[in-house]
Amino acid sequence: MKIKELRELSNDELFGRRYELRKEIFNLRLQQQSGALEKPSVLRSNRREVAQIETILTERNRKVAAK
Repeated sequence: MKIKELRELSNDELFGRRYELRKEIFNLRLQQQSGALEKPSVLRSNRREVAQIETILTERNRKVAAK
């Protein structure tokens, strides 16, 4: 997903998406270790999306704390 699309999601949706991505990353790493991973770029893009979600959640938490 693009960062703009991620920003439109609610916090609950972001937490759910982050959970699903982390599960997928775990499975991809297992595939990588066994030599069955066909697209290594998927692992990188998933890690990047998790980082973007974390950034959005942190920004929202800081905005709430500043009020």
